[in-house]
Amino acid sequence: MQEERQNKKKIIRRKVIYLLIDLLIITASFLIFIWIKPASKRTYLPTYFNPFLFFTGVWLFVSLIISKYNLNKAKNYKEVFIPILISNLTILAVITTLIYSFGAFNYSRLIVFGTILLTTILELILAYLFISVKRPVIVPDFDAATFRKTRYYPTDKTFKPDKADETKYIETRDQIKQIIIDESSENVYNFISQYIDVGNPENLTLSTTTRFNIDQLPENRFKNLVNLHIINDFRYINKFFESVNFKLPDGGVYINSAETYPLRKKRILSEYPFIINYIYYFFDFIFTRVFPKLLVFKKFYFWITRGHNRVISRAETLGRLYSCGFECVDEKFIDGRFYFAMRKVKKPALDDKPTYGPFIRLKRYGKNGKEIGVYKMRTMHAYSEYLQEYVFQKNQLQEGGKFSNDFRVTGVGRFMRKFWLDELPMIFNLFLGDMKIVGVRPLSKHYFNLYTEDMRNKRIKFKPGLVPPFYVHMPKTLEDIMASESKYLDEYAKNHLWTDIKYFFLAFYNIIFRRARSN
Repeated sequence: MQEERQNKKKIIRRKVIYLLIDLLIITASFLIFIWIKPASKRTYLPTYFNPFLFFTGVWLFVSLIISKYNLNKAKNYKEVFIPILISNLTILAVITTLIYSFGAFNYSRLIVFGTILLTTILELILAYLFISVKRPVIVPDFDAATFRKTRYYPTDKTFKPDKADETKYIETRDQIKQIIIDESSENVYNFISQYIDVGNPENLTLSTTTRFNIDQLPENRFKNLVNLHIINDFRYINKFFESVNFKLPDGGVYINSAETYPLRKKRILSEYPFIINYIYYFFDFIFTRVFPKLLVFKKFYFWITRGHNRVISRAETLGRLYSCGFECVDEKFIDGRFYFAMRKVKKPALDDKPTYGPFIRLKRYGKNGKEIGVYKMRTMHAYSEYLQEYVFQKNQLQEGGKFSNDFRVTGVGRFMRKFWLDELPMIFNLFLGDMKIVGVRPLSKHYFNLYTEDMRNKRIKFKPGLVPPFYVHMPKTLEDIMASESKYLDEYAKNHLWTDIKYFFLAFYNIIFRRARSN
């Protein structure tokens, strides 16, 4: 009884909170349209004070009758959007009838109907965020006794199950297949079945957002793992991936999915009517993509969403997985989702300070092979630094020594690279003494290992620089780049000052007059 009373109190308290939030939204919408209306605010605010109180009373009364604030019972978007739309359409009908019935034509219809429209849009956006956080997840019940009784079905050819085991195996496989199809689609099942025998008890299929369920799995029990829930709802994505890594053996396959930036935009624009969809996408963009990047709003964003329904890029998804000890077996876009099959190849990097904000500090080789932190502005998606080898294997190098079709680079990043805006923070490395004005580029471990041993030994004898000899010779291939740098280093070893002055002005001439660029 006491527990029931406490639950009722909680429900009532939450309803009051939702009502107060709605009141704030109505007031804000009203003030916005007062500001938009081309007339004196001193005229409108006193005139509309009493009508606004009446309007608010009608709004809250209708909302309570239609149970718009019973959000605790909502389990999906439909159950929270429909009460809002029904309630607000009813309010629109009531207000319209009252205005015209009483001949109150002197009231600005822009303010009245604009307030209703804007309030409805804001309510739908907040409801979307609410249900995204509250969305229930399907989690299997793990029972140690059940695991002990479960038979293993090895995948090697020497295994021959008896009739009873074979029947059970087929039934289990068909059940799991149907679950996968019901929760996703047959195309997804076909993708998964390429890499995992879903009916084999050594392989686990589940749908969860919390690593707690992964941590509860017995050690060395499963060879492969499939999670049907998209990673956008994971609060701590890397921690989840690390837990999966610890539970899988070397070579074990992990399959999951994500909704990437373009897929999210396409979904939003197709789900709602024209104009409303772009208004919705604008607010979604600000809240989900701008707020998490700003230090002031980052904590607020994660406090509201708890990390659920976040936006994530393809590059960040794969980069996080590579940082957590996986390599990509396959990736594919299926039915509005980005699916990936990863293989465990090593232990997680456990990076406590990942580069995520607009300013980044990249690990590079400096003088004497010492690792230095090079400061730059972000031009790639987060965690892209872990994908250098993967992108190299897929795309190789283009002219100038850069990767061709590098999906890690953002649209803004391409613009910044074109005008060297991303390299401005490297000036800080000058003050630290890690770099000089002219010199070879500071290289990452992957690029450094592409060089010949002789060239690697020659490079680390000197400090790297902001202006590389690349802009003097404009090499096209990696061999040309090594030859260019070798020539510069040989000259620099003979005469430090003159070589750097000469190369600086030659590079300046090429950049200004010959429009030399580094992609």
